[in-house]
Amino acid sequence: MSGNKGWWVPPEGEDSVSEKFLRKTRESPLVPIGLGGCLVVAAYRIYRLKARGSTKMSIHLIHTRVAAQACAVGAIMLGAVYTMYRDYIKRTAQDAGEK
Repeated sequence: MSGNKGWWVPPEGEDSVSEKFLRKTRESPLVPIGLGGCLVVAAYRIYRLKARGSTKMSIHLIHTRVAAQACAVGAIMLGAVYTMYRDYIKRTAQDAGEK
């Protein structure tokens, strides 16, 4: 057995995990931003868990989940608007300029 037991090496011709992640990030940059926002909101709300006062734990966790989901959905919506702008408005303007 090799000394690098536990390390996964992709077969020839396939990208490594980091190369695949960077390629996907270039294709749709708002996905990592949404994930990062989701993690930041969740980390902040968990940090604030001590100072929740008289709020029940379940209510605090529900608010945390809703805030994190709002971050992710907001990033998805921004991505959809950007894609529509890039595909339809810019392309229509370029087509009109070529005529």
